[in-house]
Amino acid sequence: MLDATCYAERSQQIIEAGRLLYSRGWSPATSSNYSARIDAGHLAITVSGRHKGQLTPEDVMVVDLAGRPVQSERKASAETLLHTTLYELFPHVGAVLHTHSLTATVLSRLLRGQDAVRLRDYELQKAFEGVTTHALELVVPIFDNTQDIPALAATTRDYLRAHPATPGYLIRGHGLYTWGRTMADSLRHVEAFEFLLACELETIRITR
Repeated sequence: MLDATCYAERSQQIIEAGRLLYSRGWSPATSSNYSARIDAGHLAITVSGRHKGQLTPEDVMVVDLAGRPVQSERKASAETLLHTTLYELFPHVGAVLHTHSLTATVLSRLLRGQDAVRLRDYELQKAFEGVTTHALELVVPIFDNTQDIPALAATTRDYLRAHPATPGYLIRGHGLYTWGRTMADSLRHVEAFEFLLACELETIRITR
């Protein structure tokens, strides 16, 4: 049986995250999707097509780790399997955030033909769990966009199994996925990624 109190808490975390991310311009209109773990087999996730700056409890639903709705006839995000993949792979993950910022979208398109953004020598790399020095290269994979979400989920699963320390990834021309032990950790990761990706984009702009 689902813990109703935990679900309500996770739902509120998602609502507050949506307001913040929308206010920063990282989740415009109905783009993006967010989730938070309720227990080992269930997560709260945004309902498809909702404005992320105006979320209410009715805009958050429960799915199991196969992405199936639980006690609801509402439609979860089309990208639910990208969330459930992360919860299945990493039992410590408590929240997943997918954003659609201008920077992430433009940079991933600009690097067409490249399979990753490689970050090095940025002090802010230490915002990610397990990163203790700026001197290590932080590889952020870029996956090509597709409407075949099961196939994309399988691709991300294979990559993350081989590279479990990866803190996030980009979908080309689409946006950023990142995750953490808590919603606060995930929000910190979004903010750090936005700064680092903006640095990369600005460096390309002034050196070309």
